[in-house]
Amino acid sequence: MTPTDTTGAAPVQSVDRAVRVLEILARDGDVAAGEIARELGVHGSTVSRLIASLSAHGLVERNGVNGGFRLGVGLLRLAGATASRLDLTGQAQPVCDALAAELDETTNVAILSDGVAINVCQAAGSNAVATQNWVGRRTVLHATSSGKVLLAYLDEDDLAALLQRPLERFTPHTITTVRALRAQLREVRETGYATAVEEYEEGLNAVAAPVRGPDGSVIAAISAAGPAYRLGPDDLPATTDAVIRAAQEISRRMGHHP
Repeated sequence: MTPTDTTGAAPVQSVDRAVRVLEILARDGDVAAGEIARELGVHGSTVSRLIASLSAHGLVERNGVNGGFRLGVGLLRLAGATASRLDLTGQAQPVCDALAAELDETTNVAILSDGVAINVCQAAGSNAVATQNWVGRRTVLHATSSGKVLLAYLDEDDLAALLQRPLERFTPHTITTVRALRAQLREVRETGYATAVEEYEEGLNAVAAPVRGPDGSVIAAISAAGPAYRLGPDDLPATTDAVIRAAQEISRRMGHHP
């Protein structure tokens, strides 16, 4: 059934039509607006609005030769980001698995996105009981070991912007002042790792280290976490060494050669 055009198209319908425009351009390479309108079964004004929105984000561009439209360079940016993330996950997962087997604790790899840490892969050691699946989960930065690593290596402007937000308290051990957090972040940069001792969840400790990309910038953090009775202060040095080695291995796989 051919869709009819409406001035106030529902948001989901608009998204669907925008995706179809991109698919048409991907298939045919260079298409006039009228041809797109005929294929979608909508008025030309609707296609004009869709193309204007897509063009504003660099996803579609006009061909100056014949006046048609083609895919824009903005798609390369999106594709590159996706490829980078998929590549990180593929390279990190085996290392994450090996670290979990070595420590018998839960390990995660997280990236920074929109002011939070997002876990992109996870592995559980044999000691883990009823392990939560953290893949895809968003976690705070200031109260987690991975989050502190991701914060520590930001440039000052980006860090200052993130630290304007209130630091939520999760346990009695959570750092809630910018001054104290900045002091910890300086220590992270000096030592090359971060810890979180019952700061996000009571009874849970963790240590994380930075994963670097080809240019040396920090692109992720790998962490190991376990219950405080098993991963206590006396256990942290050995755990930290293993986590740092794992971070270095993922960095090597991602093209970082210091």
